[in-house]
Amino acid sequence: MQKDKPSKTAHKIAMGMLTLGAKPETADILPTGIVAATEKLLLASGIMGPRAIGWSKSRLTISIYDAFDWMLPGQFDALADRKAFCEGAVREAIAAGARQVLVLGAGYDTIGYRLAPEFPHVNFFEIDHPATARFKIKGIVALGQRDNHYLIAADLGKRTLVETLESQGSWYRETQTVIVAEGLLMYLSANAVHELFAQCNAASGAGSRIAFTYIPTGADGHPDAGRWTGLMLWLQNLIGEPWLWSIRPENLGPFLAEAGWNYDLGGMGESKKYGIEFYAMADK
Repeated sequence: MQKDKPSKTAHKIAMGMLTLGAKPETADILPTGIVAATEKLLLASGIMGPRAIGWSKSRLTISIYDAFDWMLPGQFDALADRKAFCEGAVREAIAAGARQVLVLGAGYDTIGYRLAPEFPHVNFFEIDHPATARFKIKGIVALGQRDNHYLIAADLGKRTLVETLESQGSWYRETQTVIVAEGLLMYLSANAVHELFAQCNAASGAGSRIAFTYIPTGADGHPDAGRWTGLMLWLQNLIGEPWLWSIRPENLGPFLAEAGWNYDLGGMGESKKYGIEFYAMADK
């Protein structure tokens, strides 16, 4: 993300939710209410106006997204699966006793806004860079912020995750927690990814889980997005949001163990690939 500018990727993903919601084959995969909530948030925050919202849901936009599917086969539709995976992980963790939800690099995701009233006994926390978070905060406040929904604008490159959370007063390190890192890790350096997992471990209690997505490493040691990897890496650099980290699935277990996470969940944590990304979960 370019310094002091809202994330272009977060904007693109939010628009994508509207477009996916207009496609019958993906609308049924998306979590209930996510499309309507995203539209309300985008309008309330001023990120998009009614005309842009309408364009995002048009047949023309669907056709454009489908046409670009040749570059990253299946990746656009996979965003619906990604949202379903993350929300499923949160709901399963809450059912298993989690009382805190933490969404890292939340962008314009609406999981906290939507689930906070459904689970009043659970506290929902979201963290993102101030450049993006300020728009999210404006929109959520306009829609009506819940007492158990906390929006944190913070640059984790300047302050650790533990310090950032504990400064809120409502975060408890001993509490069973579910953490979501969706579409985030590829934008961090290898050291930053390791530190983030270690910080998540230090900030959460026994029985906590972390659900995340990642891009695999190719034979050349770079993120592997398929046949057009070179073009994708160039485009990400061009918009100022380069992909920096990837990992081979067979190396994920040892990597997580070094940060205090257990990847052996009896199959629940096994990586599954949709589009160009793998989805995975670990616990402690």
